Amino acid sequence: MADVIQLVNVSIWTPEKKRILNDVSWQVRSGEHWVVLGPNGAGKTTMLSVVAAERHPSEGDVTILGQLFGRTDMRELRRRIGRVDPALRMLDWLTGREAVLTGLRNTIWPRWEDWNEPEYVQAREALALVGSTEFAEREIATLSHGERQRVRIARALIPEPELLLLDEPATGLDFPAREALLSSLDRLAAQRPDLPTVMVSHHLEDLPMSVTHALLLRQGEVLALGDVREMLTSELMTECYGFPIEVHEFDGRWAARAAAGWTVQDRAEREVAQ
Repeated sequence: MADVIQLVNVSIWTPEKKRILNDVSWQVRSGEHWVVLGPNGAGKTTMLSVVAAERHPSEGDVTILGQLFGRTDMRELRRRIGRVDPALRMLDWLTGREAVLTGLRNTIWPRWEDWNEPEYVQAREALALVGSTEFAEREIATLSHGERQRVRIARALIPEPELLLLDEPATGLDFPAREALLSSLDRLAAQRPDLPTVMVSHHLEDLPMSVTHALLLRQGEVLALGDVREMLTSELMTECYGFPIEVHEFDGRWAARAAAGWTVQDRAEREVAQ
């Protein structure tokens, strides 16, 4: 399998020389589905912005879809990457299909003059991939937060990206909406098996069954990376988040809770000790 993402000794620091990422090396290959986990401030969002070709590293080499940063047109590279962001605005008066079609030019505004039958077929197919064809003719204003999130995924898929990035896609969803979203991601993985995905998440319960690999970040550094079942252990998650965590797997889905007997005072004492 070809490398889709390759980070080699990547570091990023602020103008004040505060390091956000430190010496990160990571490879993602075609058909792999990764989750990036870590506490707040670990560097997850910063790393995703690098992978999305939105930010250059301060140090190290980044190659995305075969293009080495510093020797490629970043605007062209971004067109090959789909990104799903819960904060992406969609105009309330557009239908689901029209909102998906705005993804062809990566704008929130419709371009009806550019859309013909082939484009409408593409939009229907993208909605079908995430099990959302019933939203095609409904206005965005009538959709729930979870339904809008599925439309955002279809919007990211319509340009046929070679890499899909999901930034905390289940944020703010209630239980039924989250389960519908995760089912959509599993359906996508089954129907587009070669499309690599990278998801940033805070919660193991938000991971679809299709996740294959995990990267654990702590204080800007890679704590561990590899097969998801080797990474999502109580020991590694405890080390990553800095307090005792019990991890459980149920038929390909994950759950985590504080270890029995843990208290808020325990964490406060641990943070003081660090």
